[in-house]
Amino acid sequence: MFQQQGFLYTLVFVFGAVVGSFLNVCIYRLPDRESLLFPPSNCPSCGYKIRPYDNIPLLSYLLLGGRCRSCRARISMQYPVVELTSALLALSLFVKFGPTPTFFALFLFCSSVVVIFFIDLEHRIIPDVITIPGIVTGLLLSFFIDDVYKLDEIVGWSNSLIGILAGGGSLLLVAGAYQLVTRKEGMGGGDIKLLAMMGAFLGWKSVPFIIFASSLTGSLIGITLMIAQKKDSKLALPFGPFLAFGAILYIFFGKELINWYLKI
Repeated sequence: MFQQQGFLYTLVFVFGAVVGSFLNVCIYRLPDRESLLFPPSNCPSCGYKIRPYDNIPLLSYLLLGGRCRSCRARISMQYPVVELTSALLALSLFVKFGPTPTFFALFLFCSSVVVIFFIDLEHRIIPDVITIPGIVTGLLLSFFIDDVYKLDEIVGWSNSLIGILAGGGSLLLVAGAYQLVTRKEGMGGGDIKLLAMMGAFLGWKSVPFIIFASSLTGSLIGITLMIAQKKDSKLALPFGPFLAFGAILYIFFGKELINWYLKI
């Protein structure tokens, strides 16, 4: 039995790594609105068409020493990091939820969040091509997965719909108030649509947790960077990665952290 379980976990890990390889394509091509299918993967330095045996997730990077086979240029560490992150998320979700529709739904969500994390971190944009279909997909899935991923007591589509309104509406109000007071834009529309997507998938109760967790981590990292770089309070950080962190934290530890906080 343990051997079968170990084989299954390995299979899920490999599946996650393979998906991670595709997520890398999305991360590099979506900001430039390039096709995700054509042309095939190639070295950004010399244009060398990457062969299938050089495109094995995680393994190829290690075997090639992190360099292109043709020109020996350095390959970004982001490739194996994304593949490993996707593999670990797939395995963790599988351990928590088992081979259920919930696993596939949340892995789809987490995959989208990983892509957004890295794109926003580098380009300061959150592509509508992910968030808008994500909002619709999260709402549609709520009609078929009644337990809302076992993360909330309220079942059905109403939780998802309220989550969309609470997620998008709360940040919209914050952004509007900030702009009214400072006469400056403090939060982009991408963040608003991202939190609406999170509410669609995870339900309305996830929204306060995600906002609190992302604000806390964003503040801590922002203050640390300002001290380290000796910059003033105008240092700007993309908020999307922190929202992504908060959402994933909620999936795995949300209930436990909320219960712990209420008992303090």
